[in-house]
Amino acid sequence: DQKFYRSMIGSLLYLTASRPDILFCVCLCARFQSNPKESHLFAMKRIFKYLAYTPTLGLWYSRDSSFDLHSYSDADFGGYKVDHKSTSGSCQYLGSMLVSWFSKKQNSVALSTTEAEYIAVGSCCAQILW
Repeated sequence: DQKFYRSMIGSLLYLTASRPDILFCVCLCARFQSNPKESHLFAMKRIFKYLAYTPTLGLWYSRDSSFDLHSYSDADFGGYKVDHKSTSGSCQYLGSMLVSWFSKKQNSVALSTTEAEYIAVGSCCAQILW
């Protein structure tokens, strides 16, 4: 049922604000909202089972942290086998606190690992400036 699948995706996307450990797999499942298959539903149920057994995980921000900005980015080269696009990801820390992150399939097919990493760094810099 497409409507049921979309409601599950929406619930999990809301939850990714405090649970970045599920962000990648939820976004991967969200790509198939228009035509979900039974295997996608099993993947969603597996995410919910993971959440049920790890209720104490999540983000916690302390008051006595420093305010040094650190940023990390990475990309895989052609990791998505359906269309051979790379996936970029980055996270930004203010002291020891995670303040921003993203994981996104790149818009174009990278011709090399260097190009995929360069696109990821560009997206990371744009996020820092924002």
